[in-house]
Amino acid sequence: MSDTKKSLLTKAIGQKSTTLEAEMSFFDHLDVLRKHLIRAVIAIAVFTGIAFYFNEEILDKIIFGPKKPDFWTYRMMCKLVEHFPSLGKDMCITKINGEIINTEMAGQFNLQLNVCVMCGIVVGFPYLLWEIWRFIKPALHENERKSASGFVFFASVLFVIGILFGYFVVCPLSVNFLTGYTVSAEIKNTFTVDSYLSSVATLTLGTGIIFELPVIIFILSKLGLMTPKLMRSSRRYAAVIILIIAAIVTPTPDIMTMLIVATPLFLLYELSIFVSAFIERKKKKADAAFYAN
Repeated sequence: MSDTKKSLLTKAIGQKSTTLEAEMSFFDHLDVLRKHLIRAVIAIAVFTGIAFYFNEEILDKIIFGPKKPDFWTYRMMCKLVEHFPSLGKDMCITKINGEIINTEMAGQFNLQLNVCVMCGIVVGFPYLLWEIWRFIKPALHENERKSASGFVFFASVLFVIGILFGYFVVCPLSVNFLTGYTVSAEIKNTFTVDSYLSSVATLTLGTGIIFELPVIIFILSKLGLMTPKLMRSSRRYAAVIILIIAAIVTPTPDIMTMLIVATPLFLLYELSIFVSAFIERKKKKADAAFYAN
């Protein structure tokens, strides 16, 4: 065999070896990710089981809470009207219209199952984030680990704040508006349990996800896909979208109620701009230090 052929054969074997190592590394990473996700699923399953044990309290006090006139949010709104009569009597909600019915044989069982799974996901979300962080952490450099060390904590705190804001503000205002909205006196509002749960879950979980905006902006800024300049230039469009969302979920046309919903969303957007600007300053500082050396 000539030297040229030997050289080509050696090179091919080396490339094949490198490819096999890369494939093994890829599948090893998939296996590690699978283990992290399995642990997260087990944790969510445990929390779901606990929710099954307390299902009566969860259904009566939490899920159907916004449907009752004595819900905390409605009581606070009535107290505000007592102290500030100029807000108008419409802001004091003493009755929730509409009836909730079950139209399927397994409807109530599915309701109980879906509620418990949803509670398991909400409570287990911080642990899911922690497992994802444990998977990503080994691939980061030391400075990247330090800058993202509070990822799980801040993401969990924002998610919890979003869930609370969605449940105690957005959800009850929306339920009151939607159950009382009619286009004709001939149409009576009667809702299925699936429709009610879907609305409560979407509004509550959706708000929790929206409150993750600063974390999403942090990641996009790290990747160079988002800049504070772009967010500042888009502020007027963001303001319009926020006001539209607030106008939809508020039960009355008064500006005060709309601002109660819109203000946290405005603050969230401004916080995201601050996060993006912070990342940009760190990048410029790191680049300056690199070129200085």
